[in-house]
Amino acid sequence: MDWSASTWWWLLAGGMVAAELATGTFYLLMLALGSAAGALAAHAGLGGTPQVVVAALVGGGATAAWHFKRARAPRSAPPETNRDVNIDIGGSVKVEAWNADGSARVSYRGAMWSARYAGTGSPAPGEHVIVSLNGNELGLAPRS
Repeated sequence: MDWSASTWWWLLAGGMVAAELATGTFYLLMLALGSAAGALAAHAGLGGTPQVVVAALVGGGATAAWHFKRARAPRSAPPETNRDVNIDIGGSVKVEAWNADGSARVSYRGAMWSARYAGTGSPAPGEHVIVSLNGNELGLAPRS
């Protein structure tokens, strides 16, 4: 059985998709797009060199476009201040008194927590909002 060039391109594209599924590297999907473009170039009757050029241009272009799109996307907040990671961010606590070093003990979710002042100015007792979570210490800022 004699396989055509397009068959090899389709096998290469499928192999790249399988490798992407195994590794989670989205860039491999962009290269698989290039391999599919090479297969379409083979179906169109182009020779070996034009097939490779088409595959390289499409795969490389898609990879570069994805890279620049991700580079311009806004970065997510660090995990200690990201509400998507810590559901406690944005929660309310009442501080009865602050220690001289800017720390306090507060009751939150039925337990006592260590807290540290993360706002501007000097800490004052009252309602505060959780702005960060560093280990088991809450970072608090005054409720605005």
